[in-house]
Amino acid sequence: MVIRTRIRAILNQLALLAGAAAAIAYFSYQAFNGEHGIQAQHQFDQQKQDLSNELALLQKEHGALDRRVNLLRSQAIDPDMLDEKARDVLGLVHPNDEVVLLAK
Repeated sequence: MVIRTRIRAILNQLALLAGAAAAIAYFSYQAFNGEHGIQAQHQFDQQKQDLSNELALLQKEHGALDRRVNLLRSQAIDPDMLDEKARDVLGLVHPNDEVVLLAK
């Protein structure tokens, strides 16, 4: 009878330790590989860096386009931009220019 109680107490302790070990293993795995784990955080950081780089590139491109648009506004038309657009859109050529036709 004493042996059964002692065996039961040992088995209860082992079961408790096994359950605790399983819980620790599960939470450790989730902390590293889970949806919000360490690896996911690294992936989010990399994605954030990529998007920040893309944003900086797009802002730079937007600034360049904005400067070109400002040159074409009716308040202050730049003569060079007007000349460039007239030649491009209307096909006009200055009499002193040499025209070279390229086959497409």
